[in-house]
Amino acid sequence: MRVKHHFLRASFWLLTITSLLVVAVLMSVQLSASSKILSLEERLTLYNQRQLRWEANANNILQRISNLRGQAGIVVEDLQTGWTFIHNEDQPFPAASLVKIPVMVAGFKAASEGQLDLSEKYVLKRKDRVGGSGVLRRMRNGRAFTYAQLIDYMVTESDNIACNILIDQLGFDYINHVFAKLGLKKTRLNRKMIDYTAREEGLENYTTAAEITGLLDRIYHRDCFDPEISERCLAVLKRQKINDRLPRYLPGEITIAHKTGLEKEVCHDAGIVFTPNGDYIITVLVHTWTGPRSAKIFIGRLSSYFYEIFKS
Repeated sequence: MRVKHHFLRASFWLLTITSLLVVAVLMSVQLSASSKILSLEERLTLYNQRQLRWEANANNILQRISNLRGQAGIVVEDLQTGWTFIHNEDQPFPAASLVKIPVMVAGFKAASEGQLDLSEKYVLKRKDRVGGSGVLRRMRNGRAFTYAQLIDYMVTESDNIACNILIDQLGFDYINHVFAKLGLKKTRLNRKMIDYTAREEGLENYTTAAEITGLLDRIYHRDCFDPEISERCLAVLKRQKINDRLPRYLPGEITIAHKTGLEKEVCHDAGIVFTPNGDYIITVLVHTWTGPRSAKIFIGRLSSYFYEIFKS
């Protein structure tokens, strides 16, 4: 019953919002420098189109969520009109590799402050090796990589070794300080990647769909500390190589700047989708007991249904 209540809350908010609130939302939306600037009338027209497309696709979306064997936190935000879908948006989930997005921000923030030289090279050591995803585990000890390369590997390949090296270099205190500066209240880094001992001791990294969406919104609007940091983050996210979730059923020409997350019982993907008819953010966090394949298909199908809303 509680889950159904969330469906009703999300769909009710979308379908019954008053014209006055629509205008208020539209007037408050900030567009990035790369977006077409729309008049208030154009935004209102586009918003109404989103509503009509939502009504045509709502049954597929809500049924897919209802049939999930597990829990999901979802936010979809239209970056031109403010049209939004929310479901369990503030519920904390184990972050898995989604936490690498704000860690990336912390890395670029440290570089802007002169605390990290992105061109400096780090020599890979035996002690750095951990399992899970990434390319560095296949590299021999003694190979050197710049910190810029490590940030890229951490996101585009979801490399755990690269992430842990950056955590050691920046420190938990600094990283969580940056998280706080970003307004992240429930997103925290409490352990390194693949540190199962720390997890068994109760230390876990958490995040929410709302906070990840908010961070991506700041990156999109070049407001993640400053335009240069935002541009660097966006460029890395666009180079993502793990594309078996949000992009799974989308046309190949669609650009998505995104980051995945995968650990035992959790499977996530969050990103900015760039389309000819307007850009949007979609964040899907999943906690399920049915295995990663079904969770990836769930995220992919949900992504394709929401894409239909933005096709015109």
